[in-house]
Amino acid sequence: MKRVYEGQELLLPDSWARPSGYAQGVTARGRWLFTAGQVGWNPINEQFESRELVAQEGQALRNIVAVLREGGAEPSHLVRLTWFITDKDEYIASRGRLGATYLDVIGKHYPAMTVIFVNDLLEENAKVEIEAVAIVPE
Repeated sequence: MKRVYEGQELLLPDSWARPSGYAQGVTARGRWLFTAGQVGWNPINEQFESRELVAQEGQALRNIVAVLREGGAEPSHLVRLTWFITDKDEYIASRGRLGATYLDVIGKHYPAMTVIFVNDLLEENAKVEIEAVAIVPE
């Protein structure tokens, strides 16, 4: 099954179960924009305002949106997100709230995503770091 969304084609083999909150694959044409991994801190003072995963996720996503806009892109141009998370149990317990925060910041746009659980992140107190790739349509 292919679904076209704002210049992107979301890919899902016909016999596969429909994913919840992400795409299995995405094709797009345009100018590529890559972000560095964004953590959930205030980018002005580089301080964490919360030690809670959901709050840090929201801030990391807002940081991504700010970088996208600086490059002339919008959240709907995202084609890939890679999440690095330090606590699998907290992630699983918070999935509903994480999804609600994602919808609030990004909207109903679901690029290809990967979640990787790691022992630690470079920034002390960081619980999540998210890398983003966007393609701005030609």
